[in-house]
Amino acid sequence: MSEKRRDNKNRILRSGESQRKDGRYAYKYTDTFGKVQFVYAWKLVPTDKTPAGKRDDISLREKEKEIQKDLDDGIDTTGKKMTVCELYAKQNRHRGNVRHNTTKGRERLMKLLEADKLGSCPIDSVKLSDAKEWALRMKEKGISYKTISNDKRSLKAAFYTAIQDDCIRKNPFDFQLNTVIEDDTEPKVPLTAEQEESLLCFMQNDSVYQKYRDEVIILLGTGLRISELCGLTETDLDFENRVINVDHQLLRSAETGYYIEKPKTQSGIRQIPMSEKVYEALGRVLDNRRGAKTTTIDGYSNFLFLNRDGCPKTNVNYATMFRGACKEVQQVP
Repeated sequence: MSEKRRDNKNRILRSGESQRKDGRYAYKYTDTFGKVQFVYAWKLVPTDKTPAGKRDDISLREKEKEIQKDLDDGIDTTGKKMTVCELYAKQNRHRGNVRHNTTKGRERLMKLLEADKLGSCPIDSVKLSDAKEWALRMKEKGISYKTISNDKRSLKAAFYTAIQDDCIRKNPFDFQLNTVIEDDTEPKVPLTAEQEESLLCFMQNDSVYQKYRDEVIILLGTGLRISELCGLTETDLDFENRVINVDHQLLRSAETGYYIEKPKTQSGIRQIPMSEKVYEALGRVLDNRRGAKTTTIDGYSNFLFLNRDGCPKTNVNYATMFRGACKEVQQVP
């Protein structure tokens, strides 16, 4: 029989274990994909002391125990060491067919992760408390509750994928956010009939906001999203049957300029009936835009609502208008 291998303290080394000339221990094993892997430690057993000047870590035997448990459970011992940023990037690559706003949102979250200590952590080291601390740090940065909630949902989905890939066992982002930070989101409250009438009455008699009155009548009478209103063209109006055909929306970004997007779901493609007030308002809109210059965006042209430069309006135009109008209305005795 061959002589058993021993370390420099004359202790018998197990199969796969070895000790290097500098005193560091190594353990060689084969992962779940059949690839040879190595782990290292300055201590063979927990009672050993870490050599002076070396980083303290768990012993080789403790690492072997963790590795064996992972192998028994089918855990990818290599994949679990990818960082949170790497996991999120991998998740995004697998879901590449997304809208422009989704892409921008992913880029924003990735920048947050890269700037935060969580982003560089191996995914198997992220605990529930780490995820909660991340949420608290985001709140301290001034990020809104809703945005943190959306980001948490994205990270939860990424970690769930890691579980399915047998990289980790638990999802650290599986918790209720409102148990960690206060949900200070202001609920959206619809206008009452009296408030709608007050707003329209103010706009009718105000020299600045009078020109927006028909657009507000259409929004109130149809429930259109602002981007859907901005995307309306003459061909979307069926005055004979008194319906508005909605199958696209107009958006604008600083990087790409104007662009058209389809509704997110099939139910977003719909026909909205025109009430009498909406029917009359749309008629006035068409009369007022006669002679306007034609702008074509992704095959769509003859947009109904144009800014002072003759270009199609976007949600920014309406956000500014509504902020100003609300302030003015509140000051009316």
